[in-house]
Amino acid sequence: MYSKPQRAHPFEEEKKIVKFLKPNKAVVLLQGRYAGRKAVIVRSFDDGPRDRPYGHCLVAGISKYPPNVLKKDSAKKTTKKSKVKAFMKVVDYSHSMPTGYTLDVDLKDVVTPDALVSRDMKVTAAKEIKRRFEEIFKSGKNKWFFSKLRF
Repeated sequence: MYSKPQRAHPFEEEKKIVKFLKPNKAVVLLQGRYAGRKAVIVRSFDDGPRDRPYGHCLVAGISKYPPNVLKKDSAKKTTKKSKVKAFMKVVDYSHSMPTGYTLDVDLKDVVTPDALVSRDMKVTAAKEIKRRFEEIFKSGKNKWFFSKLRF
C-alpha cells in the first residue's frame, strides 16, 4: 500500500523571525511616562538576561519637543527655540510601535546599559544625547522626529 510522506503541520513549521526593531529605527513609545514620545533604538536585546527574559531595547528619545521656529524670529530666539530635552530608557518591545523612519545618529558610544546604573552617568549621557539631537534638529534633517505627535 502506498503512503504519502508525512509533512509537518503548517503551524508546527519552524518560522524565521524577521528582525525589524534594529538600531537607528525610530519608534513611538506606547506605555509609561514617555507614552506618545518618539525615540530611537540604540541597541536591541531579543533574548534578554535573567532579570529581563523578554525582548527589549535600549532607546534614546525626546521628552520635550522644540517649539516651531519661525522665519521672523531673531537669532537669539531661534537658538532658544532649538532646545530639546532627551531621555534614555529600556523598553519592552510590546510597549513600542516601530515606524518606517530611521535616524542617522550614532549613540552607541553614549547610551549603554551601564549608563543607566548610576544617576551621574545617566545625566551625563542624557546631556550628550541632547547635544546630538540638537545638531540634527539644526541641520534640518528628520523633521518628523522633532515634531510633537498629535493624538
